[in-house]
Amino acid sequence: MFKTMKQLFTSTNKDLRHRIYFTLGALMIFILGISIRVPGTKDLTSSLGFLELLNTMGGGALKNFSIFALGIMPYITASIIMQLLQMDIIPYFSELNKQGATGRRKINQITRYMGIAFAFIEGYAFSFAFLGSSSNPIQYLYIATVLTAGTSFLLWLGDQITQKGIGNGGSLIIMAGIIATLPQMFIDAFNGLIVLDTSMQVITLGIIKFALFVIIYFAIIIGMIFVQESERRIPIQYANKSSNAYGSAAQSFMPIKLNSAGVVPVIFASSLISIPGIIAQIIKNEKYALFVQKYLTYTTPVGFVIYVLFIFLFAYFYTFIQLKPEEFAKNLQDNGGYIPGIRPGDETKNYVSKILSRLTILGSVFLVIIAGLPIIFSQLTSLPTSVSIGGTGLLIVVGVALETYKQLEGSILTRSYKRGYSRR
Repeated sequence: MFKTMKQLFTSTNKDLRHRIYFTLGALMIFILGISIRVPGTKDLTSSLGFLELLNTMGGGALKNFSIFALGIMPYITASIIMQLLQMDIIPYFSELNKQGATGRRKINQITRYMGIAFAFIEGYAFSFAFLGSSSNPIQYLYIATVLTAGTSFLLWLGDQITQKGIGNGGSLIIMAGIIATLPQMFIDAFNGLIVLDTSMQVITLGIIKFALFVIIYFAIIIGMIFVQESERRIPIQYANKSSNAYGSAAQSFMPIKLNSAGVVPVIFASSLISIPGIIAQIIKNEKYALFVQKYLTYTTPVGFVIYVLFIFLFAYFYTFIQLKPEEFAKNLQDNGGYIPGIRPGDETKNYVSKILSRLTILGSVFLVIIAGLPIIFSQLTSLPTSVSIGGTGLLIVVGVALETYKQLEGSILTRSYKRGYSRR
């Protein structure tokens, strides 16, 4: 890592540094926009519940009801839906997926239109839910338009980072929003654990608790990195490839990550379980609101169990529609490949499905632990709700940071290789 950073600041990587500076400047614009509140609104004082994930990804923008309150989550929702529609659900989207670059451009265009439409719908719903029925429809329409414009601007900003920066514009915007909340979280943890106007014994105990909190926090980050990088490699041989010196067929590996689904199952589960709460705030029905508060909130045992079940179900569903063991077995057989000791066809499909099932169980348990830690932590401690351990937001930061570092390392290695080759 230190070697990569050292090479980054050499004169030969000047253009790469300019891309990093451009990315940092674009992210600063996003951070500044978080503090710009939608005209005519005020900070939200009510609990956000499962919408806290959206607030965290936006750097607290939803709580501030800023112009970036929705972030790019509407686009992410649209992207997930488009991925599902391409899985042979709607033939038109399946055909677009098979058309290469032209089809991907069309899919990306449709996804953007869908994301902007979702942003307007969510903006109108949020304005009605959080501002109450005292405002008029024109005011709701105005707020929804401003929030939609904020999401549209962030999509454009993400494109600029992807094209002129270091890539992954949307992911970096989400990561920047989450990181922006961390300093205040540690400040709140410090103030909650260390009471300065008490005896020295109590202050010392508070310092020990805060140090323990920081150690556990970073230990969880290390655990996340370990799990994110863990993979199961399935050996594959190709009988029609050239043999090596020992006469055996060429062998390669198919890596399957322990957590192949990423954070998508948690986002799915959070979005689904938050719908009843949003509806309760809109319709203002006391009996329905009481039912939601009693059974469909993360602070209740029933709501927590439902949340966990949703994560497991979505993890299985999303993993299998992404990797498709049957399609993998067919493509492997068509290319003359096979798994040593496993017959091509149905036996290969069943073998890959079995491995996927086992890995998905471990990956789902990991996601449940990460998603459940902040909920359990908030119930066991008296610290502010802004202070948490683990969480989906932290998992996103770790994943995006690892991916960005690998891209930078790959770019530096590629440039070093080209320079070395040109000298020859």
